[in-house]
Amino acid sequence: MRRFDCRTDTGRDTGTRQAAEAVQRGEVVVLPTDTVYGVGADAFSPQAVQAVLDAKGRGRDMPPPVLVPNARTLDGLAVDLSDAARELVSACWPGPLTIVCRAQPSLHWDLGDTDGTVAVRMPLHRVALALLDRTGPMAVTSANRTGQPPATTVDEAVEQLGEAVGVYLDGGPSTSSVASTIVDVTGAVPRVLRAGPIGLDRLRALVGDVEGPA
Repeated sequence: MRRFDCRTDTGRDTGTRQAAEAVQRGEVVVLPTDTVYGVGADAFSPQAVQAVLDAKGRGRDMPPPVLVPNARTLDGLAVDLSDAARELVSACWPGPLTIVCRAQPSLHWDLGDTDGTVAVRMPLHRVALALLDRTGPMAVTSANRTGQPPATTVDEAVEQLGEAVGVYLDGGPSTSSVASTIVDVTGAVPRVLRAGPIGLDRLRALVGDVEGPA
């Protein structure tokens, strides 16, 4: 287990480079995001994705979202994106919005029991984006054991995940303890699956009709 302080330019460069090399080896890493700390791995390595689920104590019925370095990556991962979906991405990325889309059927990956969908987000955090620039899409979920509070510091992540993680990137305390808003854009009308920092009023102001969470 290695830990890097990414609160300086030098530390961020060294840490993200070491973390990217670990991801390429199929290891699991912890990274700061604009919401809570995340634990993730190469989205295209089924063994690495399973290692993320194992670290959390989570089953395949709760597949991890995919973090991307830029909005352009979305079209490589998803199909049949509606105008509303693109408007939400344009207005809210990078930021605390995850959208659930129809996954590209040609992709060779296994995120779990997704029913042909993929949840995608571009985070607003320079350490996360620096790592994603080096790795490409990563399967990332909150850095905690299932049933425990999400980690808002790297120490909390270490305490919960320990040696299951190869590299920890320390970006300081999270600026928010609230996980991202999740919106399903696979249907005719966007539907909020999880409330979060981007509220229903804001979503409706952007795209009109949006169904609230059940």
